[in-house]
Amino acid sequence: MKGMRNKDDLRVAIVDPCSAAGYDLPDLEIGGLGGTEATVLRVAAALRSGFNISHFQRGRTCKQWSTAGWLSGLDDIEDTDDLDVLVVINRWKVAVKLRKRYPELPIFLWLHVYPGRHNRKMGAALKSADVTVICVSNTHAEELKSFLGPDNTPDLRVIYNPLDDDLGPDDTPRHPEMLLFASSPHKGLREVFGQFSTLREHIPKLTLAIADPGYLSWDTGPEPDGVVFLGSLSHAALICQMRRALCLFFPQTSFAETFGLVLAEANAVGTPVLVHAGLGANDEIVADTVQRVDGHDPAQILARIETWRRTPLQTTANPAFRLQKVAQEWAQVLHRAFATRHRLRAVSS
Repeated sequence: MKGMRNKDDLRVAIVDPCSAAGYDLPDLEIGGLGGTEATVLRVAAALRSGFNISHFQRGRTCKQWSTAGWLSGLDDIEDTDDLDVLVVINRWKVAVKLRKRYPELPIFLWLHVYPGRHNRKMGAALKSADVTVICVSNTHAEELKSFLGPDNTPDLRVIYNPLDDDLGPDDTPRHPEMLLFASSPHKGLREVFGQFSTLREHIPKLTLAIADPGYLSWDTGPEPDGVVFLGSLSHAALICQMRRALCLFFPQTSFAETFGLVLAEANAVGTPVLVHAGLGANDEIVADTVQRVDGHDPAQILARIETWRRTPLQTTANPAFRLQKVAQEWAQVLHRAFATRHRLRAVSS
C-alpha cells in the first residue's frame, strides 16, 4: 500500500515552520523552490529506505503522500506522538518549544542560515534543551561557534547540502559572452549589476542572464544594458543554463552563503563560478582558488573573465557533496541519536 513502511523503520518528523506554502518534489520541476526546501526534499527522498519520514510544513493545507514521505500542515505535529526523531528547519525557538512536547526524543535543528544578532540567546537555549544543530558546512559551524561563544554552543554536526548523484558535464557548448546569476536578488544582485556594468565597458557584447527563483522581491536598482531575465526556472532548466554559461557570476561581497548550492551545482556540470574570496562558505565550497577573486577589484574580475573567454575552465563536482554520501551521513546521525536516547532511557529506568 502507498505510504506503508516497515515497522522497524525509524520514524522521523521534519518540521518546517519557515515555508510560505506546502512543497513537494514535483515543485523542483516547476521552479520557484528555494534551496533549503529542495535540499530537505532530496535528503528525505534518499532516506526512504529504512526511515518513515513525515513533513510538517507551514502553509500546507492538505495531507498527502510523496516519495519524500508524508506531507502535513505544521499544526499537525501537535497531534503526533508516534515519533523517534525530530528535525526542525532553521527556527531554534520551535526546536526548544518542541523539547517540552517531546522530552525523550532526539531533536535536531537543521540550520541553513547565519543567525542575526538578536538571536544570541539561541545557544544557551538549545544547549539547555539538548538540541543538536546540523550546520551545512564547516565554515557555517565555525561561524556559529564564534557567534554563540564557547560556553553557549550546543552540540554541532556538519552535513553538506547534496548534489544529485548523476549531475555532471555534457557536450553543451559554452557561450563565451554569457554570464549567469542564479540566486534570489537579495543575495547581492545590486552589486553584481555594478560589477557587470564595469565589465561591459571592456567587453561590450557580454550578457548577464538572471535566474530568479521568485520567492522574494528586492530593490536592486535599474538593470544595466545586457541583462536578460529568465524568470523562475525548473531545476532542469536552470542546469541547462549553467551548462551554457561561461561562468556563474557571483563576485558580490555582501551576502554570505552558509553553503551555496548553485555554486556546487555549476562546478558539478563543468562550469566555473566567480566568487568573492573569504566570504561565507565560498572558499570551502569553491576550493579551486582560480575561481575566487577580490570582488572589490574590477581589474581582477575582468582578467579572470577574459582568461576564461580565451580558454574555458573545466570544473568537477566535490564527491563530498553527492547525495548518496550526504544521505549516508544523515542516516548515521539519526540512527546514532536514536540509539543513544534509547540506551539512556534504559539506564534511567
